[in-house]
Amino acid sequence: QVQLVESGGGLVQPGGSLRLSCTASGSIFSINAMGWFRQPPGKQRELVARITSGGSTNYADSVKGRFTISRDNAKNTVYLQMYSLKPEDTAVYYCNADLTIEVGLWVYKQDQYWGQGTQVTVSS
Repeated sequence: QVQLVESGGGLVQPGGSLRLSCTASGSIFSINAMGWFRQPPGKQRELVARITSGGSTNYADSVKGRFTISRDNAKNTVYLQMYSLKPEDTAVYYCNADLTIEVGLWVYKQDQYWGQGTQVTVSS
């Protein structure tokens, strides 16, 4: 019923930039928050950045000042602009959304949804 589609990953040299996009579609009543997580090779998934419906943001310390999260409410889309990329930013990046969806007439459910992941590789 709900789909998160990511795009924008790829290979970039250290110091380079990339922009990730994630669009949510389906029986969405409201988007409470959206964010990006990443999972480096051999490590656990970690929060990168998150933005609430009110526009409040939070970032992992490792990306503060280099990454910017933003959203286009009209398009149900969240973006992650990444600057000054480092090899340690290499990971699969996953979009996450805290959504309230309509499951029946006047029946709603809040849950977490994930995208399929997009690879970001920072290497020379």
